[in-house]
Amino acid sequence: MHKIITLPLVAILVMATLSAHADNISSLDDWHHINRLPANKQAETQLVVDLGWDSKYVSEGRDNLDGGGITWGTIAVQHGNLNIYATGGRADSQDYSEWNFGLEYAMSLADTVEVSLGYQRLEFYGDERYSDNELFASLAYQAQTWLIPSLSYTYSTEAGGYFIEASIHSPWQLSQGLTVTPYITQAFDFQYVTEEHEGVNHFQFGVEAECLISDRLALSGHFSHTLAQQDIKLEARAEGNEASLDQTYAGIHLTWNF
Repeated sequence: MHKIITLPLVAILVMATLSAHADNISSLDDWHHINRLPANKQAETQLVVDLGWDSKYVSEGRDNLDGGGITWGTIAVQHGNLNIYATGGRADSQDYSEWNFGLEYAMSLADTVEVSLGYQRLEFYGDERYSDNELFASLAYQAQTWLIPSLSYTYSTEAGGYFIEASIHSPWQLSQGLTVTPYITQAFDFQYVTEEHEGVNHFQFGVEAECLISDRLALSGHFSHTLAQQDIKLEARAEGNEASLDQTYAGIHLTWNF
């Protein structure tokens, strides 16, 4: 089982909040990350609950399941710039479940630059029992309201390696409460997923959309495609895998903010 990539507010969640809140410039790469949570613009504590489903469990450019999709549920507590969360995932076509517990601190270096640092504990349950600790950081820059480049870094204590994603997101508000965000991501693996291979891992592109139903409720979805690169291809060749290594998948999430 490959580890889920961690980004700001990691865990596994889906909210294209960057689109809905123009001043929130957190990166948005893998669709299941908790960094879709709306930014806490007030000092007091607030609660965020998210429920969602993805047609595949794709992370690091790989499908982590033998088939079928996965359902996610997340509870997060936000106080100022600090976020504490717990996420559970369960596959719908095989015996697999996952828990993620973590915290993240986000800060603005300027009106257009945001940095976040965090830690999370991962617990996997399936054919094999597995756990990991991860440290992560991200940097996002809002060059324009429609152009947001970002860079994210994740270090795994279990693997002793790290994973990097460079992304560009382009949010467009089509109407009041409806935002569509095309994106592209280039990922690099340095002994995070595989010990034998290092370098370019996969290229990913897609479109994310969010509809604000009310001030506290949002419906979001995505359609994404990955193109396998050197790290994935060398790993598959070593395993004798001749199947297609590219992934196409989609997801939908409902998020409440209390």
